[in-house]
Amino acid sequence: MLKTRVITALIMLAILLPVLFLLPPVYLATLFFMMLVAAAWEWSRLITPNANRSAYIYALICAVIVILLWLGAEPSIEISLLSIALAFWLFGMPFILSQGLHLSLPRWRFIFSVVGFIILPAAWLSLDVLREIGLLWLLSAMLLVWLADIGAYFVGRAIGKHKLASQISPGKSKEGALGGLTLCLVYAILCCTYFPPSETLFGTWQAKWGWGAMLLMTTILVLFSVLGDLFESQLKRLAKVKDSSHLLPGHGGFLDRVDALLPVMPLATLFSIMARA
Repeated sequence: MLKTRVITALIMLAILLPVLFLLPPVYLATLFFMMLVAAAWEWSRLITPNANRSAYIYALICAVIVILLWLGAEPSIEISLLSIALAFWLFGMPFILSQGLHLSLPRWRFIFSVVGFIILPAAWLSLDVLREIGLLWLLSAMLLVWLADIGAYFVGRAIGKHKLASQISPGKSKEGALGGLTLCLVYAILCCTYFPPSETLFGTWQAKWGWGAMLLMTTILVLFSVLGDLFESQLKRLAKVKDSSHLLPGHGGFLDRVDALLPVMPLATLFSIMARA
C-alpha cells in the first residue's frame, strides 16, 4: 500500500512540477480543469451511489460551467460565484456538519447536486485567479492547506487525545487541529518576513491590514480547511464508502486530495481581491 502511495505521488509530482514552473499558466488551468471534472464525477457518485451514467452527465455539466468561466465571464459573475460558494461554506456547511450521520442523503441529494455545481467551479476559478496574480500567491495558499493537514497528522498522532468529530472522522483530534493551526501561523509569519509583501497573499494582507488581521485571516483559512476535510468525510460516511473513488491508487480520488482546498480557495481569493483593491 505504501509503495503504491509513493509511486502515485511521484507520478503526480512529475506532472505538477513542470506544469507549475516550466509551462505557461494555461497548462496549469487545464490541469486544474481536469482535476475538478474528475472531482465532479466523484461528487456525483457520492451523492448518488451506483449511478454511473448520471455521474458522467454531472461531470459534463460542471465542465461546461468551468469552460464558460474560462472563456471570459464578467468580473461581476465571477465575484458572485465566489460569494455564493463562500456563503455555503459559512452557513450551509456548518449546519450540514451539525447533523452528523443523522442526515438523510437521499433527501438532500438535490441540494448536494446544486452545491457541487457551485463549489467545484468556484474552486477552479479561485485557483486560476490566484495563479494570474502570481505563482507564489497560488503556492502560498495551497501550501497553507497542506501544512494544516501535515501538522494535524503528526501532532494528532503524537499527543492527540480529544476527538474533533468522533462520528465523522475518528482519526482527527483537537490537538492535531491546533498543531496544524500553529504550523500554519508560523508559516504565514515566515512568508511575511522573508518574502516581499507583494509576493505572497500573507505579506499583502499584513501590509494592507496589519499583523493581527493577517493572523486572524490565516486562522480562518485553516479552520475552513479542517471543516472542508470533515465535510467530505461526512459525505463518504453517509455514502458508506472509504474513498471518493480509486482514480489515484493509494490515495483514493481527486476529491480526497482537494477537499480542504474547496472552501479555502474562494475565501483566500476574495481576501486577496480586497487586499489588492
